[in-house]
Amino acid sequence: MSNPAPAEAGPGHGSPPEHGRGSGPEAAPVPRRDTEEPAFPAAADRSQWRYRPRRAFWRSRLVRAISLVTVLAICALVILAMVREQTGTQGFLVGLGLAVLPVPLLMAAFRWLDRVEPGPWKNLLFAFAWGAFAAALVAILANSFAIRWIATATADPASADHLGATVVAPVVEESAKAAAILLLFLFRRRNFGGLVDGVVIAGFTATGFAFTENILYLGNAFGEDQEVGATGIGMVTAGTFFVRVVMSPFAHPLFTVLTGLGFGFAALAPRGKRLRKVLLPLAGLLLSMGMHAAWNGSATFGGPWIFYAVYGALMMPAFGLLTWLAVWSRQRELRTISGELPAYAAAGWLSPAEPLALSSMRARQLARSYAARTYGKEGARAVGEYESFATTLAFLRDRARRGTAGPDFAAREQELLHHLWQRRAVASPALTYAARATGRVWAPPQYLDYGGYNPYRS
Repeated sequence: MSNPAPAEAGPGHGSPPEHGRGSGPEAAPVPRRDTEEPAFPAAADRSQWRYRPRRAFWRSRLVRAISLVTVLAICALVILAMVREQTGTQGFLVGLGLAVLPVPLLMAAFRWLDRVEPGPWKNLLFAFAWGAFAAALVAILANSFAIRWIATATADPASADHLGATVVAPVVEESAKAAAILLLFLFRRRNFGGLVDGVVIAGFTATGFAFTENILYLGNAFGEDQEVGATGIGMVTAGTFFVRVVMSPFAHPLFTVLTGLGFGFAALAPRGKRLRKVLLPLAGLLLSMGMHAAWNGSATFGGPWIFYAVYGALMMPAFGLLTWLAVWSRQRELRTISGELPAYAAAGWLSPAEPLALSSMRARQLARSYAARTYGKEGARAVGEYESFATTLAFLRDRARRGTAGPDFAAREQELLHHLWQRRAVASPALTYAARATGRVWAPPQYLDYGGYNPYRS
């Protein structure tokens, strides 16, 4: 096999590789894929990966993580104690058991959207915990204070409740949930690259918030049924469960996803567009507040028919539109992979079939299955890691093309190429097989061997 031409500004020299031969002594040589070990002049020592300077102890990740977990744990204890006090122990347990039912389904749906480049679970768990405990605690305290203040100022408790539901609650709750998205956008910027990330983080945050809120509503409904001795389908608990869990489990995620989309568009904005990075999230937040207010107002002022009209005319179309946008964004990520990785294949870092396999979720799964059959669990893990690193490399190159990659592009590119090269012996044949098996490249006849390799033979 002949040695492929080196990249124009080879990996690690500050810009994405282009076709053609390098010039000058600093051009990084592209290795012969099967025989040579590449040099990684810009790759740091393993202990220095992530390219962050050492910090003082009090600024270390461990201290920050412990502090964050402590704060969330305190919020959890306080909010759950407050809910139990309002609902009673029996109502709390019933509400908890019913409120948890939609949570795995919603989390699985948002995680499915994030399969192309899955974000770290710790970020998603933080978002869920923030929504369930911190945002819920802020909301219940702020809403209660605002309603009491309005009732005192107007001497009209009924109007205070209505204003609280339609004006105060949307503003307070959406702002509290948006805080989790803002924190991840600011402090986990590398994991927040576009629309899908915004949707998924917002969805997990809102799912956590709805979980705690449902405990309160369902627990109170059960308490009402206990007082009047209601049983069967006419129970308030059954009606509350139908409206909040069956009809509209996506209500809170739908509102907050608008905020997440605002942050997602901000993440795609070029570097230096600071005004755009501020205005887009604010626009998303205002839209989420408006839709939340319309939803609460239909239930507060309109009665059941207005509620169902708003549900059918506003909520369902909005849900369908946002679902389409989320799926389209997921497909856009796959198109980014198929558009960016061929440059690395042309430079010799990947085989020609790999970009095609990596841009298909079915081919990725097939490659992992092939590696598991051939090499066992370790092989499947290596292929999965290879797919993850290659996806991150494609998105990094895409951000570099749009001017949002940052000054450490070369070092990050080198680190990713280093990880890919370590796993190529197992991953490259598996992905080539998957590309052929899924019809993304031409497959040779079963009775012929090409270069000693036949994908139809185990």
